[in-house]
Amino acid sequence: MTKRDRKHQLSDSPVVEQIPVACANELAAVEFLEQMRWGANPCCVHCGSVDVYKMADAKTGERNSRYLWRCRDCKQQYTVRIGTVYEESRIELRHWCYTFWRAATSKKGVSALEIKRHCQISYKSALFLMNRIRFAMAPDGSQEPLTGVVECDEVYIGGKPRNKGNNPRGRGTRKTPVFAAVQRHGEIRRRVVANVTGETLKSAIREVVAPFARIMTDENGAYNGIGKDFLGGHSKVCHKAGEYARGDVHTNTAESSHALLKRSIVGIYHNVSSEYLHRYLWQADFLWNARKLNDGERTVTAIKAAEGKRMMYRQPAA
Repeated sequence: MTKRDRKHQLSDSPVVEQIPVACANELAAVEFLEQMRWGANPCCVHCGSVDVYKMADAKTGERNSRYLWRCRDCKQQYTVRIGTVYEESRIELRHWCYTFWRAATSKKGVSALEIKRHCQISYKSALFLMNRIRFAMAPDGSQEPLTGVVECDEVYIGGKPRNKGNNPRGRGTRKTPVFAAVQRHGEIRRRVVANVTGETLKSAIREVVAPFARIMTDENGAYNGIGKDFLGGHSKVCHKAGEYARGDVHTNTAESSHALLKRSIVGIYHNVSSEYLHRYLWQADFLWNARKLNDGERTVTAIKAAEGKRMMYRQPAA
């Protein structure tokens, strides 16, 4: 398949054609999200019954203005919002579609200020959208452990040095340490860590990497001894000595992911507090792991991941 054929195929994708319409029209947005969630078999979100119907306006016969469905079995009403990150949100679904599209297709992310300008909504609403979409992109705990060759490295995000010095490991700074494990030609797992001690980093590796993998790191002494826990052993390069690759031994993939993350924060968001950094990592990891999908497929993946997730700041009373 030539590049021209590939481009023509993507432009003919039904999803790519539907998204711009869904971003501009509320009814189209509702029907698009319903299709993404239920396909050709709509069902009740309360009992799972497929004996459901769209409620219509008694005067006009058109679809109900709240886009309600009703279940004939449990008699309850519901909408496509129920059981998703946009449940109980009063923001129009066309804005949700547009923000999902931008968040899933912008390689370095999209700022809430840009969403505010494009959708003509308040900055508070734009932040609300972005935080919940990042939550939809968060891992759900079902990810398989990384296998094969896995590169592990740490990076420091944000803040300014508390004092000047030559310490290469970020100690004595206000920066937030982030650990990354990247499977070559595969997925990435990143997390904010409390520190970069051997105990913390090696524990993080054991949690996300399969025991038969091969570990690659730099010369950081915190990784010493990790090889005994993995059948593939532990190989490392010495950056201090100017060595960045020795055959297939390198951490260039992990460092490339760090560079992309830093450019995202510096170029798009400018500043991210340590309190919310993990949410930006969710989005960055989602984009990395879905990088082989086209834009329409990646957007659909993000929308489908929104089901079954709720972000609630106020916890229900016990």
